[in-house]
Amino acid sequence: MKLTVVREILFSQLQAVARIASTRSAVQALSGVQLDARDDEIELRATDMEVGLRVSLQADVQRHGVAVVPARLFLDVVRALPAGKVDVELRSAEQDVEVRAGSAAFYLRTLRAEDFPPFPEPADATSLTLPPQAFVETVEIVARAASADETRPVLTGVLVSAGGRELRMVATDSYRLSVKETQLDADLDASFEANVPARALQELARIAQHSPDAELRAGVGANQIVFDVGGTVLSSRLIDGQFPNYRQLIPDTYEHELRFAGGELTEVVRRISLMAQRNAPLRLAFGDGELTVSAQTPDVGEARESLPVAFSGEPLEIGFNPEFLRDGLESVGEGEVVLKLISPLRPGLIEAGDGSGFRYLVMPIRLNV
Repeated sequence: MKLTVVREILFSQLQAVARIASTRSAVQALSGVQLDARDDEIELRATDMEVGLRVSLQADVQRHGVAVVPARLFLDVVRALPAGKVDVELRSAEQDVEVRAGSAAFYLRTLRAEDFPPFPEPADATSLTLPPQAFVETVEIVARAASADETRPVLTGVLVSAGGRELRMVATDSYRLSVKETQLDADLDASFEANVPARALQELARIAQHSPDAELRAGVGANQIVFDVGGTVLSSRLIDGQFPNYRQLIPDTYEHELRFAGGELTEVVRRISLMAQRNAPLRLAFGDGELTVSAQTPDVGEARESLPVAFSGEPLEIGFNPEFLRDGLESVGEGEVVLKLISPLRPGLIEAGDGSGFRYLVMPIRLNV
């Protein structure tokens, strides 16, 4: 393998690929990036056996070949190189890859290429084209509610449903539930439902943001999904297990329905949350025509702020995890926020007031009087 490539292009694509390389696997090759030089391009590949990514970039290929080098080290080396052309050559006898730019030369020991797994292609897959902007926006709203707890793998994913003119995503970590139903401008050419790892979708969203005009296609098989964004291919295994029936978790009726102007409540929650440290709750106290948001952390301090709200009836005080509440409010954005409550011990529901199909259920924290 021998090739010449523009350093800026190589670095840009390598950043995305290096994020996928495994940092925990006992198989050393999985910590690497595979370089596959052929014709007039080089393909970069990385996988941690759950998510895989391959990207192509133009190069002047003088000799075809394949090599695997440590992903993070290769990224750091390319980052440090001067602007311009980079020469990359596999030296089989020395078992290394020479990386040269200007008068700088690096020699990276290769990893066992035979240990690097082949990339999946879904057999008998359901294939469809998805609207990139709607898909990315839905991922960004919902994925933050997925669990990071690997002992409950089914909750580390996002339930993605697509069909007709609707795209729906659902995520929960058992403390909050995020649902976004996005209405599309045209019918999809197929349908599917799958529990996709949140990490894979978040990486896909990054890729799609950098290629806003590229077509987004998905191929869904029995146990994997493959996305293609303008020639950049991201594959992911699907998560086994029964995703919770989220419809049963959302109450049918509420005692209070409160509306706030876009961003108003969000800004108050952001400010007061600064004093909700060491797992201290954020308190929302409702009285006639007023909401007071407060937080107190012993040995740190306290804060409170009030804002008007159309509340009437018996006073109500409820506590929430400040981060979870803030995530829900920020997902609504600048539009009107609707907050629905039942009692201090029942979950609260945040909705977008514009009817855009976003719902966010968050469990309360029991308050000490």
